[in-house]
Amino acid sequence: MNKSICGANCADCGFGKNNNCKGCAESKGCPFGKECFIYKYIKLGGIEKYNELKQTLIDEFNGLNISGMPKIEDLYPINGSYVNIAYPTPSGYEVKLLDDKEIYLCNQVECEFNDGELIKCFGLVAGIDFLIVAEYGENCADPELVIYKKR
Repeated sequence: MNKSICGANCADCGFGKNNNCKGCAESKGCPFGKECFIYKYIKLGGIEKYNELKQTLIDEFNGLNISGMPKIEDLYPINGSYVNIAYPTPSGYEVKLLDDKEIYLCNQVECEFNDGELIKCFGLVAGIDFLIVAEYGENCADPELVIYKKR
């Protein structure tokens, strides 16, 4: 079984299974051909520094005070192919902001204002130098970029 050093469950990653991923431990932090910032962070500062980084990112997300977004408790390493949503632009084009082969720290939470019939979620994505918060419906329908913030 492939192994990660950050706690990601490689066995649950369909993207990795379909792309011959060997996990970050065996690939020395490059499971999809690019160096993972999480792997690099752990190798340079240890798991404690990585946990501090995660907490800092969680605090930054919570500090955005987005209406309807519940308090964020954790972030999870996720392959970009799962969170790289195409956002509509005013000119009618769609744009993706992420790299399918990167690893990001992410979470998805339900909007606190859901009425039971219409369900909206917030998708959160953090890289080493940015935060993204998107709002969307079921199966990422009608995505809207709420915040893109450089850190």
